[in-house]
Amino acid sequence: MGLAFLPLGLAFGALVTQSDLPWWWAGLSAVLVFGGSFEFLLIGMVTTAVPLAAIALSAFMVNVRHVFYALSFPLHRVHSRLGKAYSSYALCDEAYALATRERARGWSGRRVLWLQLFLHLYWTASSTAGALLGTLIPHGVTGLDFALTALFTVLALDAVRNLRGDLPTPALALLSALAARLLFPDQMLLTAFALFTAGLMARHLMTRRKPSHA
Repeated sequence: MGLAFLPLGLAFGALVTQSDLPWWWAGLSAVLVFGGSFEFLLIGMVTTAVPLAAIALSAFMVNVRHVFYALSFPLHRVHSRLGKAYSSYALCDEAYALATRERARGWSGRRVLWLQLFLHLYWTASSTAGALLGTLIPHGVTGLDFALTALFTVLALDAVRNLRGDLPTPALALLSALAARLLFPDQMLLTAFALFTAGLMARHLMTRRKPSHA
């Protein structure tokens, strides 16, 4: 899993320097933010001087899934307050996938913490290396920012496969993106997130209120 971080971290670091940000910005972001996909979005927001409130809202919308991860993540096995604080901070998709599987039920809190620490180190090291190597890439080279698009495309395809016939969900996501593009092109990401979240909540309420037939 850690090795899977390398190509994405290298792309992120290279994109940082190609966006005219200092090379150390990649490592600092990896250590403090540790948000993966959101860090790619953050590059564009920083370089275009997006207001801090918009950045905070985007971070919330992208990472709100972690609130639900915490419901089943084995944080109770970590006993120290400092360990719990770091484990909560370093919770990512990969750590959740590894620590909640069947074979991880016997893992101690120390092993969970080491898992999260090494994933954090993999991301930080690969991002920093990518930034240092990115300084050697000529400015005429383009397409590094497509790494984020490719990441989301793969995640979307995997999600659609796992829906098992639930076509309304990807359809709702597509409609939300199209509506945001047409109505608020300058704030497409936030608008699409908001529309999609509102649509999911409305569908959930409608499903709950729908009478069941025995």
